[in-house]
Amino acid sequence: MMTGVSGQGINVSLLRTKNIDAMLAMARHDGLKKVLGPLDLILMGIGAIVGTGIFVLTGTGALTAGPALMVSFVIAALACGFAALCYAEFASAIPVSGSVYTYCYATLGEIVAWMIGWDMLLEYGLATSAVSVGWSGYFQSLLAGFGLTLPTALTAAPGAIPGVATMINLPAMLIMLTITALVAYGVRESARFNNVMVAIKVGVVLLFIAVGVWHVEPANWRPFAPFGASGVFSAAALVFFAFIGFDAVTSAAEEVKNPHRDLPIGIIGSLAVCAVLYVAMAAIMTGIVPFQQFAGVDHPVSLALQLAGENWVAGFVDLGAIVGMTTVILVMTYGQTRIIFAMSRDGLLPRRLSTVHPVHATPYFATWTVGFVFSSIAAFVPLNVLAELINIGTLSAFALISVSVMVLRRTHPELPRAFLCPFVPVVPLLSVAFCLFLMVHLQTMTWIAFLLWLALGLAIYFLYARRHAVLNEQ
Repeated sequence: MMTGVSGQGINVSLLRTKNIDAMLAMARHDGLKKVLGPLDLILMGIGAIVGTGIFVLTGTGALTAGPALMVSFVIAALACGFAALCYAEFASAIPVSGSVYTYCYATLGEIVAWMIGWDMLLEYGLATSAVSVGWSGYFQSLLAGFGLTLPTALTAAPGAIPGVATMINLPAMLIMLTITALVAYGVRESARFNNVMVAIKVGVVLLFIAVGVWHVEPANWRPFAPFGASGVFSAAALVFFAFIGFDAVTSAAEEVKNPHRDLPIGIIGSLAVCAVLYVAMAAIMTGIVPFQQFAGVDHPVSLALQLAGENWVAGFVDLGAIVGMTTVILVMTYGQTRIIFAMSRDGLLPRRLSTVHPVHATPYFATWTVGFVFSSIAAFVPLNVLAELINIGTLSAFALISVSVMVLRRTHPELPRAFLCPFVPVVPLLSVAFCLFLMVHLQTMTWIAFLLWLALGLAIYFLYARRHAVLNEQ
């Protein structure tokens, strides 16, 4: 079994890998409670996936692809599906907190693991901030329906609304801090809350499908792809955001009763359910409303029902959006804290971030650190381009996990696996190809911002993480 190092001199420490047996042994003695089952994991995945992407970004995607948006969702789902099979093999073989960071540390080396962990901190953190801002908008809309309004200064970040003097997005900050408190309190309580919320929002999605299908006008689907293949692919790169979250299931590895069996079920099951729901919703939305009418609309699903005369269902959709975004914040916050926990335990981040609360059995300090930092971002930073920035981070992670599963097959062929990714190396290579293809369709500024974040991470690695790594002690 490969325990350790490759290269000479500095390359030894850059490419050193963690011993998998040691990782598994450490995971058994770190104080996290094993309380989650397969249904919890499927609902956790759905909780992370169904949110801002489907309730908000579908309108923007329709403007880019037209009625062919449903094909864009299929392409995005395939990119996620190939990656999900790779995730499932890793999760069944190495059920350790940290998700793709941990898997890369075991296969591709420390510097790759650090960079992808650093990347995932940005992805998960900005996702919670962005969704919190979306949650705030829907929440304020709900209050307005009851004749209630907040002071203008408390409704948005400074400069978020041109010509309007705003100081802080207070609802966004408060929902982030509330979810942080729940995650810090305990994983069992968080899972129960998530399960109830997911049941509500899936019910709302099914209600939309059941009511909306009777208002579809096939004429609205013509022309089917008004902007050609490039429009379909560009929309796929955008709505990929709607599928982000199933990978957060792997972050729960050390708190699952039977991780070897249940983690693959949670990963693949949640993605499959959401893919079917998304394609159905895209088909019905573009069948009810000519896609041009989604311009400038941040509530496309409820708009479709309003134009169909189903205002009572539209109200339920708005409620479902609020519930949906709440669970996304919950699961993404949970996933991020477990990645930080794993990186801290390995010494790449300050050790205090991996301390476990003696009563709640959660990484308490890491959870509240995440909550305060990203609730502040949600409160004070206008978040206009986050969807693409989050997408590029996730696509790079999916590409790396696909490479890692091929490496693991060669370096650890004897490692027990409850789930095998089929048709290796074909499926992993297809995953890499899909991810790189979608990344190419993202904007230049997104690439620049992403590379700047990685450059900062590289500096921190050489100044702190590399010198404090636990592997230095071995």
